[in-house]
Amino acid sequence: MSEFDLIIENAIVVTADAAGRVLDKGGVAVAGGRIAHVLPQAELEPMKSRAATVIDGSGNILMPGLVNTHCHAGDCLFRGLVENLPLEAWLQTVWKAEGAILDPDTTRLGSVIGFAEQLLSGVTTAMDMFWYPRATVEAARAVGLRVAAGGIFFDPPGMDKKTANSRQGDAERFIAEFADAEDVIVATMPHGAYTVSPDNLRLAKDIAEAHGALYHVHAAETRAEQADVTSRYGRSVIRHMDHLGLLDERTVLAHCVHLDDEEIAILARSGATAVHNPVSNLKLGSGIARIPDLLKAGVRVTLGTDGAISGNDLDMWLAIRLAAMLHKGAGMDAEAVSTGQALAMATREGAAALGAGDRLGTLEPGRFADMAMVDVRRAHAVPLFDPVTHLVYSANKSDVRHVFLGGEQVVRDGQLTRIDVSGPVAEVQAMAPKIAATIA
Repeated sequence: MSEFDLIIENAIVVTADAAGRVLDKGGVAVAGGRIAHVLPQAELEPMKSRAATVIDGSGNILMPGLVNTHCHAGDCLFRGLVENLPLEAWLQTVWKAEGAILDPDTTRLGSVIGFAEQLLSGVTTAMDMFWYPRATVEAARAVGLRVAAGGIFFDPPGMDKKTANSRQGDAERFIAEFADAEDVIVATMPHGAYTVSPDNLRLAKDIAEAHGALYHVHAAETRAEQADVTSRYGRSVIRHMDHLGLLDERTVLAHCVHLDDEEIAILARSGATAVHNPVSNLKLGSGIARIPDLLKAGVRVTLGTDGAISGNDLDMWLAIRLAAMLHKGAGMDAEAVSTGQALAMATREGAAALGAGDRLGTLEPGRFADMAMVDVRRAHAVPLFDPVTHLVYSANKSDVRHVFLGGEQVVRDGQLTRIDVSGPVAEVQAMAPKIAATIA
């Protein structure tokens, strides 16, 4: 029996660790689904004979798989359906379409498409908020990536045909079923402070705390949301959530676009994570989050794609590039967000936000061997002076050649290995007229 399941050699290794370690030529050895060694090529060379599989990484950057901390994969069914509306009016149309189309089977189908898109682009872990979380997990497992998911909390009748009084039981059953799974990170997921009452926001947090789960919620996405919550409760969204005791290091807040200085200080004090979703925030006209100020205050900032219904794709590479560039232009400050910070948002910081910083997000011994290989032999990749700069400003999803989950190769030469996605693609295309008719 071989000592190592896999060795990847001759690659440019971007570890994304806290020290920013990069190896100009080296690789990793994998045993039992985890990284055993990250070494320069000279030290890796004598170990190759003890590996079951050796992959030549020449011409590639080897990096950790990307971590998408906010998406709605099942909403790929509605990609491009609702356009040119602000969030509030947009949501009313979106919910009409979702309510007419979604059930466990269609959610699974849409999520397979969404997760396939992400895995092919190097995302190996996604936090996904959607109506049928068990179907979401089934889709993630079929495709081959890890998922953070959990029961939705939503006070009005939901697009899953359920009412508020069923939410607690659903959330608790999900946690009981998946709490010990290595490929699932459990959470409770209230939609937002404007759709969930204070009592139910607190109930969702109590369940999360009782089980060591994450707590994921949309927060401060638009000015209209801030005005709505303030008019109802006398406090802005973040102050309201802080008053209810909902903010701590296991709280993951999607968007955080409209914050004042005090709210940023509250996030810094509480340890809550702010998930930057630059693509959907721009496309829906929601605004530009104060990312440089959040970073300066010590708030953990991560990256998300949101859903393909709001941003039209699930492209973490575009999110990375916008996170690095957008704030330079908006603030007229070329040093606003560094390349290292942008890459960390999509790797190390994302893993930490999911409570998995000891297992995911970097190439270090003991971490799961969740890795992506990015081709740097193309015209837009030469010359290559700094691999991190290349990943942030030049790389794109079509450059991802191979992807590994726990050492298993789940993408080989740009093709999924667990599933033939052509069937689901054809199913979704056949559904398009029915989907379009929901908002006609």
